[in-house]
Amino acid sequence: MTGADETRTPARPTVAAIVLALVLDVVLVVAFAATGRASHDSDVWSGLWQTAWPFLAGLGVGWLATLAWRAPAAPVRTGLGVWAATVIVGMMLRAVTGQGTAIAFIVVASVVLLVALVGWRLLSALVRRLRRT
Repeated sequence: MTGADETRTPARPTVAAIVLALVLDVVLVVAFAATGRASHDSDVWSGLWQTAWPFLAGLGVGWLATLAWRAPAAPVRTGLGVWAATVIVGMMLRAVTGQGTAIAFIVVASVVLLVALVGWRLLSALVRRLRRT
């Protein structure tokens, strides 16, 4: 490619796209926490907030650290950073509040959140690419 295509700057995301990305990330993190509670507890709802909040705090840190609102659907630029912060901060907060951080849980949480937080962004990128062709 030459000419204007090489110098074209990507369009800024709309407010709706930013809000949608943030809401989707929050829903996926809460779904992760709810699924974990369901696999270990009979009452998902009573402790859902306790399980989810460390990861939601990590998600917030990830959004701030990556400036996610600039490219909310970018799998590498945003997705990987948001994922890493969600897991690292989430586990640190769980540790300092006396919640479990067993190695198996860290591995499962890392994989599930990677698939969720980066996965939807990869699918979105694929759809955008297919629409352009």
